[in-house]
Formats: sequence, C-alpha cells, structure tokens
Amino acid sequence: MTINNLGSRRRTVSVAVSAASFLLLGGLAIAAAPASFAGTPGGTSANDRNSDFDGDGYNDVLIGAPRGTVDGKAGAGFVTVQYGAANGMGKNDSVPGARTAVFSQSTAGVPGTSQTSDSFGSAVATGDLDADGYDDAVIGAPGEEVGSLEDAGRVTVLFGSEAGLGTARSVTIASADPAAGTRFGSAATAARLTGATQGDVVAVTDHRGAELFTYSAGALRHTGTLDTTAHPAGRALTPAYLTTGDYDSDGYAELVISGYGPGDGHAQGWSSVYSGGESGVTYQRDLRGGVSTASGDIDNDGYDDLVTGHNSSLDHEAEGMTGGLIGVYYGGDSGLRGQEAPEDATEEAPQYWTQNSPGVPGTGERGDAWGTELSVADVDGDGYADVAVGAPGEDVGTVPDAGAVWLLRGSAEGLTATGAQSFDQNSAEVPGTAEAGDAWGQQVRLADTDHDGRSELLAAAPDEDSDDGVVWHLSASTKGLVTTGSWLYGAQSLGAPGDGAAFGTAIDE
Repeated sequence: MTINNLGSRRRTVSVAVSAASFLLLGGLAIAAAPASFAGTPGGTSANDRNSDFDGDGYNDVLIGAPRGTVDGKAGAGFVTVQYGAANGMGKNDSVPGARTAVFSQSTAGVPGTSQTSDSFGSAVATGDLDADGYDDAVIGAPGEEVGSLEDAGRVTVLFGSEAGLGTARSVTIASADPAAGTRFGSAATAARLTGATQGDVVAVTDHRGAELFTYSAGALRHTGTLDTTAHPAGRALTPAYLTTGDYDSDGYAELVISGYGPGDGHAQGWSSVYSGGESGVTYQRDLRGGVSTASGDIDNDGYDDLVTGHNSSLDHEAEGMTGGLIGVYYGGDSGLRGQEAPEDATEEAPQYWTQNSPGVPGTGERGDAWGTELSVADVDGDGYADVAVGAPGEDVGTVPDAGAVWLLRGSAEGLTATGAQSFDQNSAEVPGTAEAGDAWGQQVRLADTDHDGRSELLAAAPDEDSDDGVVWHLSASTKGLVTTGSWLYGAQSLGAPGDGAAFGTAIDE
C-alpha cells in the first residue's frame, strides 16, 4: 500500500529527537512584548505548548513515521495528525467523529517529492508562525537531497486553520548554507523568542548548529545562525535536542540546545541556554546534561523549569546513579538555577533523580537508558507539571530492553517521588506483552487532548512489531495516570502504511 493524496482528513479514529526554539540575528527591529495569551490571532505567548491546529482549545497530536514507504519509496516517511475533542483524540474506530489526517511529500500541495530515505517526519514541532491563532506543523526530513547534496535536509511547514492542517500555503526550507551529510531538520521547534515578529520563530538544527526562520509575506525567511560546533563563549556542541521555556517569566522563551560535546569525548551531555528578550536571543550559559530535554512549571511558581535526561550515567556510578538519570534546573527571576552555584556556572549541578532515588519505583541498572525521553505537563490537574520519563532499555523481569515509563509528580517544593508511578507492557490492563527489544518509552508525550486540565500519556515503541511502530494511550486522572481503558494503535489505524514505518519515532512536545 502506498500513500497518495492523503491531505484530506479522514473520518476515522485513531503518534528522537526532541523539539524546541531560537535566536534572532540580523538587526531586526523589536516590537512590543508578546501577548500573555495564546490562541488569539496576532498574539502568542512564550509558554504556549499547545499543539492546536484548528484553534478549538484541544491539543492535537502530530507523530512522525520517518521510515514509512510512500509511493514505493522506502524510508520516504510521513506524519499523522490526530485532532483533540471533548472525548479526546479517539480510540481507533470506536469514537464517532474523531478526526485524523496523514501527510507526506506525495500529498497534493505538500512541496517536494517522496524519495527513498528522505526520512520525512524524523522531527516534528508546532508553533503559530503566522500569528493567526492556529498552530502550524514543522516537519523535518534530514535525509532529503538539496540539489545534488545528499542528506543535506529540508523542513516543511503545514499551516493550521479552522479546518485543521492544510497544504494550501505549505512551504519548504533548506539551510542557508546547505552541505551534504549535515542533515538539516534533525530537530526543530518554534517559540516566542522575540518581539521582532508577531509569530513564533522556527529553529532547525543540523550537525553544525541551528538556524532561525521567521514568517513574512507568505514565506519563511532566514534570520540567524548559531554555530554550536565553534561556540565563541561556551562548549563546542553537536546539537541533537531542543526545548524552550520561559525560565525567567519575562514573556519571551529561552532556547536550550542540547547534545554531546567533543571536548569530553562525547561522554557527557550538555545544554547551551540562549535567553530570549526584546533585543533578540543571546547566549547565556552552559548546563550539565541534556541527551534529552523538556520544560514546564513543575512547582507552579510562574517560572518554567528545565528537565535534562542523561540516559547513560557511568560517570555517576560512584554516587549510586546507575542506569540513567534526570536533572532538574528550576526557573526564577534570574533564569535557571541548580542545587548550587559554584564560580564556574557551567558546572552547576541540577537536582538529580534516578531509579535509586527514595520513592522512585525500580532499581537502576546499566543499560536501562532511564531519561532517554522526557515530557513535562500536568497529569492530575493540580496545577503542578509532572514529568514522564522513558527508559527504553529497561528489562522487564527477564525480558531484556523491553522498556518502561515513569511518572514523577510536581509539587510546591518541586519534583517529588510522592505518588510516583511506573508502567510497562506487562502492567495490569496495559495492552500487549513485553518482548525483548521493544524499547517501549523511546518516545513519550503528555497531551491534554480532551481539554479537561489533565494530560494523558502517549508512549511509543518505534521498533515494535518488526519496526512498524506502535503508540500506547494511558488516560489521566486526579490520582495520576491510569491503565484502565488504555489502548494501542499503529499507523495503519490512521489509514497509513505501517510496514517498517517506525511510527512514533517523533511526537511533538
């Protein structure tokens, strides 16, 4: 089965790299501070993390399947969209009226042509680029050719509307300096980083750094470049992950670029923080940690907090941190802070959490990869953002690398193990069976698709079922996540070809 003209919305029911945002260079004039609300034409906010393509107030879910076969081209890739509603995003065909859509480069109106190994959907992100009150979809295809340059990469933007995502105004962009093998589009995000443009700024990484784009007169225009491999102030960094958050609550988002640095043999993850503001984005500092990142207000103090993942913790084993860990930096008037602030701010330590922390279920073991993937949102509706942690290398009983997911709770004192939960495919009422190499939890996303103030869990295993990829849905309650009524689905449930598609490789945060 191939995808042809899949831009039309289906009346069927039933989602890495992480995503986030950047800096404005080039001397652009700065406008007034951003509005303090989202979903209004002409205004966005720094902490708006909704993915609402049709502006109805319900989170929509954007999922990448970069190894999907399209028009006979293996690895061309596609993305799926599931629209939120009063009854959520729908369970397969059991909820009448649930809406889904599938897009590829073979969909009418989408720029480009589906080609082998384009990897369309390797990275996905959302933001209101044109400030019309509808979020737009940003889709990375790092395997795309640019002219004769193989794997130079491209990014496609589909714009939202009252009817949802459409292709009528879709655009594609490449690096301002394309080069073979740099894989532009490996990570992407959009956020309110400056007042120089009404809409969100798009940030896209390749192996050399990140580039910024703003929407103007029907096109995305290059407005700046961050070369992280030759950082003038901080560590040289090969970027892999992005997140944004308003850590100082000034109305502008900060950008965090994370990855590995060659200075320590790529053994330690690092995060470079760029501060947003009226004059654009400026480099602020480096922080330890960041093979994955996510942001949200864990202690409900009005400042976003940063969570960093370290899926290998060999350098912390002497401290009892084995099998991966996460670190929390809390926001405040002066931005992010850790547990201490030594003279060398780049070494500031976060608040560390592992499976061996008191109250956290399980035991940390080498290869668990606890912290490979993160998501931050309020699950129980108490006003405090909670943290979902993926550990795709976790053994379930004697089954190696079956994978599992944890939920740690937010509180007025910050992240806490009180009420912590863990789940795997052998948990009661979770469909499926834990099998070797499933890597359940390789992607996680907390999303409030029914607008009840509580975010459900989407947990993906892109390697499940011979690399077809499967996503699980666990409901939210006032007591946390619940497995009752949980369900799973693959790309075929949404009308797309699932064979070897790696569905769930990317889920928009």
